Amino acid sequence: MIDALFTRIAGKPELEHEAPNGLRHVAALTMTKLADGLIDPKLVLAWLFTALAVPTGFISALVPIREAGALLPQLWLATRLEAMTQRKWMWVVGSVGQGIAAAAIAFAALRLEGAAAGWVIVVALAVLAVSRAAASVSYKELLGKSVGESRRGAVTGMAGSLSAAGVVVFALLLVGGVLKGQVALAGAVALAAALWLVSALIFVTLQESPSKPDRSGRIGAVLLLLRDDKRLARFVVARGFLVATALSPPYIVLIAGEGESSIGDLGFLVIASSAAAFLSTYAWGRMADRSSRRVLILSGLLGAAAMVGAVTLSWLGLAESVWAMPAALFLLMIAHHGVRQGRSIFIVDMAPEGRRGSYAAAANTVIGVLLLVAGAGGGLLSMLGPEATLIGFAGLAVTGAAIAAGLPEVGGG
Repeated sequence: MIDALFTRIAGKPELEHEAPNGLRHVAALTMTKLADGLIDPKLVLAWLFTALAVPTGFISALVPIREAGALLPQLWLATRLEAMTQRKWMWVVGSVGQGIAAAAIAFAALRLEGAAAGWVIVVALAVLAVSRAAASVSYKELLGKSVGESRRGAVTGMAGSLSAAGVVVFALLLVGGVLKGQVALAGAVALAAALWLVSALIFVTLQESPSKPDRSGRIGAVLLLLRDDKRLARFVVARGFLVATALSPPYIVLIAGEGESSIGDLGFLVIASSAAAFLSTYAWGRMADRSSRRVLILSGLLGAAAMVGAVTLSWLGLAESVWAMPAALFLLMIAHHGVRQGRSIFIVDMAPEGRRGSYAAAANTVIGVLLLVAGAGGGLLSMLGPEATLIGFAGLAVTGAAIAAGLPEVGGG
């Protein structure tokens, strides 16, 4: 029965224990992705800060702490990962850490306010981000060890679609006024904490073959991968330009007039974002199993088209229409999930056995820095207006797609 269910999701299993392990991946990853949606710093935490009268300086720190904290520690964590025989334990610890941090955020939302709430939530978010880094750097290795290369995209894509359906339900509750006020959102954050803890329990049961430990612990050797592996270097450059799809959504929200919108209006944008993930993640994953390179190219071009489309709608005076910016965001988020699926599967298929954590860490460290640089550049462009910023990001996305066109086919390609 387990083999039959896995076959329906991803295809016929070939590795030992692949079917039960694959279903564990789907279950655990679905929970963690849903938890991410319930605690989204750009939406949920920012709204909580407003409700708790937290000083605005704390609000501006949310996204940088979350993004940089999840990427920059990965270089050091990769050396720790490669010293481990059973590497699932780093993922388990990372998931537990995220659960504990989310519980602390929920407590602060219920019991604190003002600067006190801000400090507790920001510190907890930093812990959550570092814990996420541990989960991220170990997951590529675990996926590569326990799921065959032609089925990895299907596994991660199914988890993405299932979790997106859950976030759509959350958004509908916001739009319908069922969820309102800080108590309800604190409950959503508490649910996220529980999901991370349960997913850790699921991954404890993952049947992982022992890895040969490398205890040299040389961080510099990880960075040298960028010099020694030209494919990795080109991939990092392409991915660096494609971060435009991650940085551009807030500017579509700005065009929509977020500052004057109700929580229900914001819910429509959340629905658009979640629907995009639900409808596209599995499809992108299956496409990435055939050619992750093509996925990077197509998603970069689609992202650029969505950004230009949003600007065009704004110039036509349609930005305040109830459908316009959600439609643009929908297309942009489809592209963003394509970039995420393509980059994840490409590096898992490209990296040698036992070195996937190092390859992911080397790439993510550079991308963490580039996110800060691109974010700062976007901030400067935003002085000219969100439309100018989106045009600039569209140019970056097209450049990223062009660079990805020069990547070799890996894995199933």
